[in-house]
Amino acid sequence: MNCPDCGNERTRVVDTGTSADGTSVRRRRECQRCSFRFTTYERPEWESLQVKKRDGTIESFDRQKLRAGIERAVEKRNVTETTVTALVDGIESELQDREARIVASSLIGELVSENLRTLDKVAYIRFVSVYKAFSEPQEFLRELDAVLDAELDDFEASHSSQ
Repeated sequence: MNCPDCGNERTRVVDTGTSADGTSVRRRRECQRCSFRFTTYERPEWESLQVKKRDGTIESFDRQKLRAGIERAVEKRNVTETTVTALVDGIESELQDREARIVASSLIGELVSENLRTLDKVAYIRFVSVYKAFSEPQEFLRELDAVLDAELDDFEASHSSQ
């Protein structure tokens, strides 16, 4: 730790204590050249977001994995690379803004689902069929019916107001 007064690299710790809320360590330091005393605080910092998988394992958030899942869903759809990048950026930003450093994979899936549903209905259906692991054709049809019903409601609402 460099002295903030003279810039000397050699400082020594005079006193150490825990902050009142217990989330950081307070250290009183003294410069060995000019005897200037100052306080530093040390807080734990996560390198990155952590993702808690369905099976309980925890792994580092992988932006490329998120992007790959979205790209599979929008494959051969009229969705640009720029749009995919913006979607990934938005989801990552929303996760970073949360207090928790460990997020459930289901939360990431829900965020992707919500965004794809407004962006492209086919991509949404593709994504949720994998994300929700439909095991029966009826599950797929129920989700498809829900999307089509919402589309019909939107269509009727826009034409009834004219």
